[in-house]
Amino acid sequence: MPQIVHARTAHRPRWWAELLLLVVVYAAYSAGRLLARGDVSTAVDHGLAILRIEKAFFLNAEHPLNRLFTSTPALGIPADFAYASLHYVVTPAVLIWLFRRRPAHYRVARTWLMLSTLLGLVGFTLLPTCPPRLLDASYGFVDTMAQYSSYGWWGAEASAPRGLGGMTNQYAAMPSLHVGWALWCGVLLWRHGRTRLIRGLGIAYPLLTVIIVMGTANHYFLDAVAGGAVMGAGALLTGRALRTADRGWALAAERYAFVGGLARLPEPVRGGPVAVAKSSDGSPAVHSPAVHSLAVHSPPVESPAVEPPAAKSTAANSPVKPPNVSDGCETSAGERFPGQRTRTNSSTGDPSSTGAAADDAPAAAR
Repeated sequence: MPQIVHARTAHRPRWWAELLLLVVVYAAYSAGRLLARGDVSTAVDHGLAILRIEKAFFLNAEHPLNRLFTSTPALGIPADFAYASLHYVVTPAVLIWLFRRRPAHYRVARTWLMLSTLLGLVGFTLLPTCPPRLLDASYGFVDTMAQYSSYGWWGAEASAPRGLGGMTNQYAAMPSLHVGWALWCGVLLWRHGRTRLIRGLGIAYPLLTVIIVMGTANHYFLDAVAGGAVMGAGALLTGRALRTADRGWALAAERYAFVGGLARLPEPVRGGPVAVAKSSDGSPAVHSPAVHSLAVHSPPVESPAVEPPAAKSTAANSPVKPPNVSDGCETSAGERFPGQRTRTNSSTGDPSSTGAAADDAPAAAR
């Protein structure tokens, strides 16, 4: 049975179109994050509520980790560098790796990332949350980003470069997209990596990110849990979003010819969207849902039998038997060939019966 691969998935997208799409989505996310700034008192109330829930269930691992990073610069400084940079480096690196090495999986992964990021923006808007580092000092947290700011490029306001702290929303702690993006990278490295090292990094990177965001007092533990939940919701919506996008591209390609080339769509076939099929011998074939039932469910047409080459060669090499001129022949009355067979009576089978008295008797005419 042929394996059907949708045409949009079978082709690597155009790199400049993908770059433009990602830039537009990230710019919209950054602008929405700034516009989602809520009241500071409301954000502080939400942060304290989360902290109370964690203490009630003994989940507040932020306190011991923050004390460890604050008292040990050898841990706190690298953690601040990782928090301020890794999500800007590792996430695009995984995207580029998928684009170049796993193009069949790139489009699904990119759509998953974008949907989850937009869902996180909804969380920032509905639930502005003060991170632990911005709570009053009486709650026992130290802002390691401010403590070690002289070692890096970030200022005391946030992980943004100095002087640009006002360009970020410091109260967008719930959910933690640092953790969400790290989980996205980890899943893809584990699923599509072919070495133990790559798969090991896929496990270590999300776990390390969870420890870093809590130890630097930038997020609560429940923020990290919410980041994972957002990625799960984005994964569930990815299939439906891709199907909707495919239908939209197909409709646009029917009206505007240049859209098919922009999206690398094949020429449309009446009866349904075109797909690329691989036959059993590996040769490509064109497939559409309108003819799929004919191609799959129709009974196979039997081809005429062909004599095997071995049989032909045997028949060609066998010696030709010379014909026996008297085999099956009969003579007229009074004529006889030497060694001619005598005709027996069909009823008795006795050559001495009617029609032949002896071997030298003439045979009856037929």
